[in-house]
Amino acid sequence: MTTHEIDYKIYGEEMQFVEIELDPQETVIAEPGSFLMMDQDIEMKTIFGDGSGQDDGLCGKILGAGKRVLTGEKLFMTSFTHHGFNKAKISFAAPFPGKIIPIDLTEYGQKIICQKDSFLCAAKGTSVGIEFSKRLGRGFFGGEGFIMQKLEGNGMAFMHAGGYIARKELKPGEELKVDTGCLVAFTQNVDYDIVFVGGVKNTIFGGEGLFFASLVGPGSVWIQTLPISRLADRILTHSKGYLGRSKGEGSVLGGLGDVLDGDGW
Repeated sequence: MTTHEIDYKIYGEEMQFVEIELDPQETVIAEPGSFLMMDQDIEMKTIFGDGSGQDDGLCGKILGAGKRVLTGEKLFMTSFTHHGFNKAKISFAAPFPGKIIPIDLTEYGQKIICQKDSFLCAAKGTSVGIEFSKRLGRGFFGGEGFIMQKLEGNGMAFMHAGGYIARKELKPGEELKVDTGCLVAFTQNVDYDIVFVGGVKNTIFGGEGLFFASLVGPGSVWIQTLPISRLADRILTHSKGYLGRSKGEGSVLGGLGDVLDGDGW
């Protein structure tokens, strides 16, 4: 299926959104809950899967929805079609602090393999499927299990990841080791596996986990500095430390500060 051609612009720094410009009858697909705003004459529709198999009948629709369930996504996606006569704009927002990554799939062999939950939106015709791991180590210890997402097509797709995004270009045979949670995506020619950190001290006291993601070129790799899981763990750890503590604890005034604030009565 030929992907619709779309123009776009990304706004913001830490909390970004992407604004997509649609010509008449152009469509964009997106994850439920990512919609921000749109012009008039754009119609929203809830669809099974990614919409790329809508002409395959009921079986094709169910198969597309089933793929999404396997990757931990919702059964349905949303599509937005411009039914007016002039250009119209629609925007999608990032779900947490980080960066939106625009990907022209034609520049990467029409296929990108990415972590679950990284897909944000794409031009209609982009297939959002599943990529099975054939290696036990990668499946058990890779942080993403045996299943990752794959984006296929010949148009624009948009991913989102946490913190700053670094893209590395690997030469043939060049290896890059990455924290398993920091890996966002890679091109289909990259050899991806999981390697043991090694060493007793590293294993017990390293604090970096037992495994690295090993990526061998040629190809492109996208890395995030702040995975949502790491952010959530840090917030949870700090919140436990502050649970049950009053505002006066640790201050010079102590409990007197609460009394002055009206909380001590």
